[in-house]
Amino acid sequence: MVRYVPLLANGQRVKLSWPLTLFRLNHIFWPLDKSTSTKWRYFDYFLAFVGWTILMIQNDSELRYLRFNWNNLDLFLAGVPTYLILVEGQLRSVHVLLRRTQLYEILHKFFSSIYVDRQVEPQIYQKVELKLLLNRVVSALYLVAVSGYVLSPVVMLVKRRRDFVYSMIPPIDVESLYIFVPLTLSSVYVALQIVSMEFGETALLCELLAHLRGRYVILKRDMDASVEKILKAHQRPHMAHQMRLLLVQTMRRNVELRRFCAQLEEHFAVRIFFMFGFSAILLCALGFKTYASPSGTYIFPMWFGAKTVELLSLGILGTDLAYMVDLQSTMYYQSQWEQVLYYSTNSRENLRLMKVVALAIELNYKPFYLKGLSYFQVSIQTVIKILQGAFSYFTFLTSMR
Repeated sequence: MVRYVPLLANGQRVKLSWPLTLFRLNHIFWPLDKSTSTKWRYFDYFLAFVGWTILMIQNDSELRYLRFNWNNLDLFLAGVPTYLILVEGQLRSVHVLLRRTQLYEILHKFFSSIYVDRQVEPQIYQKVELKLLLNRVVSALYLVAVSGYVLSPVVMLVKRRRDFVYSMIPPIDVESLYIFVPLTLSSVYVALQIVSMEFGETALLCELLAHLRGRYVILKRDMDASVEKILKAHQRPHMAHQMRLLLVQTMRRNVELRRFCAQLEEHFAVRIFFMFGFSAILLCALGFKTYASPSGTYIFPMWFGAKTVELLSLGILGTDLAYMVDLQSTMYYQSQWEQVLYYSTNSRENLRLMKVVALAIELNYKPFYLKGLSYFQVSIQTVIKILQGAFSYFTFLTSMR
């Protein structure tokens, strides 16, 4: 049983960033390789079912805690962040399990034709990596946050105490070590599973958006360079024909990129909706716990920072991509086609060129925003509204306290 290994169009293996390398170990989200036999695929789904069952047991225990401490605001909010994260993770994991085949197709298409190769386009690749630096900070913050849960069993051994990893009330008696130890290990598994999902899928989305934007930059650069060659060659009877073929070729590549954008939105729309929909309340709860217990655990402030920077990184990359897509119509209009018409001596080709230019502008007038069920746009404007909403909820909770 082998997880999908990203390959370039030439068959060379892609060197994944360290967040995606860790995300590839997530047995629920990362798809299997196409060569995996049916038997191993069923076994993989069985492991995913076991993992999801552990998440459900954790859900029940944390929900019991919230119901028991409903009348105590401080204790209640101690369990709200982890429970919200858990519910979001469960919803997203169910969705990705139902659409694993589509995720495999998206990854295969991305790495084979969209991904900017370091050896082929070193300058564009460096710019893409620079855009992804903020997301690397997100992944690091999430790892710092989850270390508090992973190290909990060690702290219990050192202090000779029996504490729960989360704010929870198990449905059974856990006095026996034969029950308490598996319960603690399952809680650590939940922490690793949820955190790898949180930073891993965000890292994947950021990679998709950044490299897709890079492809649009390459498309514009190549077209501008080809136009300059046509003008420099100055073959007047053939200039309009050459320009028209160039525009048609560019439009075809543009259509391929737009189709990939639509494929991305179709696949990630539901999970983006969950991600953005839970963010305001989650940030409010994390901020309140950090404010109420500034000298307590470092997990809540780290998670608050990670979630905030995560939204900002997605919003910035989503806005950058939308801006580049919106520039496509301007790119065709400013392609110096009027200079070609001025020098061309073929009136028939001139007319055909003008029609192609008008068609190119019309087909690319509409910008692209990655959306969550047509409700949330992955843009910096949406992120600012979420942060404003979280601050409003936070102010309300502090006034109640």
